[in-house]
Amino acid sequence: MLGRQGQGGIRPHEPFPWCCVLAATDWSPRYPLYQLGNPQLRVFRTNFFIQLVRPGTAQPDDTVQFRIPMEMTRVDLRNYLERIYNVPVSAVRTRVQHGSNRKRDHRNVRLKKPDYKVAYVQLAHGQTFTFPDLFPEKKLSPEGGSADDNIRDQLLEAQQRKESRDPQRGGVPEWFGL
Repeated sequence: MLGRQGQGGIRPHEPFPWCCVLAATDWSPRYPLYQLGNPQLRVFRTNFFIQLVRPGTAQPDDTVQFRIPMEMTRVDLRNYLERIYNVPVSAVRTRVQHGSNRKRDHRNVRLKKPDYKVAYVQLAHGQTFTFPDLFPEKKLSPEGGSADDNIRDQLLEAQQRKESRDPQRGGVPEWFGL
């Protein structure tokens, strides 16, 4: 029997706040119902975030590797890439990478890294992708050394000139003076 249960209990004449329960357990956003008419001023953003990953082993030029959420399917990834980024996709292959289970904490309890899904996307015919070179090799200047080495040498010379002792002070440090 639902009666008054202390000060914070549920009273029979007050409805149970089901909206709070749904909000706490259901994390997907609630979009407003579709209404006929123009203009539709809604922007639907995806719930998925994907990461472009540099492959560990050599792969063909038309294959790209992504790390995607476990809930995302092949069809979702294909639609994601084609509709948002306008990338033509011919095939999508996925696998689940199980997280490491070897680490232990201070209580000797095993710590497991979370599992993740890896997707291999094969681009359409004629499309290629090469991972960008984020750290290119330094270019050599005509003198033989790199441009960064020349700048570094100039800065070191300027610093040594500033730190060299003034011959007129006779060995007295600079901090000792007017």
